[in-house]
Amino acid sequence: MALLSGKKGVIFGVANEKSIAWAIAQALHREGMELAFTYVGEALESRVRPLAESLGSRIILPCDVTVDAQIDSVFDTLKKEWGGLDSLVHSLAFAKKEELKGEFLNTTRDGFKLALDVSAYSLVALAKGAAPLMEGRNGSIITMSYYGSEKVISNYNVMGVAKAALEASARYLAADLGPKGIRVNTISAGPVKTLAAMGISGFKAILDMVEAKAPLRRNITQEDVAKTALYLLSDLSSGVTGELIHVDSGYSIMGM
Repeated sequence: MALLSGKKGVIFGVANEKSIAWAIAQALHREGMELAFTYVGEALESRVRPLAESLGSRIILPCDVTVDAQIDSVFDTLKKEWGGLDSLVHSLAFAKKEELKGEFLNTTRDGFKLALDVSAYSLVALAKGAAPLMEGRNGSIITMSYYGSEKVISNYNVMGVAKAALEASARYLAADLGPKGIRVNTISAGPVKTLAAMGISGFKAILDMVEAKAPLRRNITQEDVAKTALYLLSDLSSGVTGELIHVDSGYSIMGM
């Protein structure tokens, strides 16, 4: 019997076939989970819909996480179609390209608000929508972070601050939702070649540094992250909540 047979999960954040969220979706599907997907705008729909349909998904919905009405619509549909929810994958982040270069000192007020709204507050909003559907089902929520939340990474700037807020939000949500039997955890993934990562100036240098210095002497893959996500979204991690797990070939343990 598959590890997640009979379970229902929703994925926020697939952009294309190289997305970490897509690798997670594939891993969950292989273990028997029925999945729903969301997208933002027609351009992303054209990429997400064929991928979702390839896994047999029947629920593929628009959702701009800065619009509460769209979030409500997603969870209303999930309640109507499924009656409940077991897993939620939050793999969302955004900052204006001009905020991801130069000095953090020059971050604009509007750029700061947007990055924190999409990258951090969205987890709170989605967890609030998911919680009523997860009660009594041992639900699990995961979100995706990066080491730039803990240490200064060149050109990561406001996104590092947003990821720090995301990680703190996950801990507070874990405390709030734990009594309801719902777990919330964070994966801090090492650098991976994704659409979002390509927007960071000097990204290749970051990859080269990790490969040279990490204990495993290699960069991670989307599949590495997906395996940890599978653990966190299954009963294998039934006693784990509020945690931050690094999947980065060990890079984060290294000092000078």
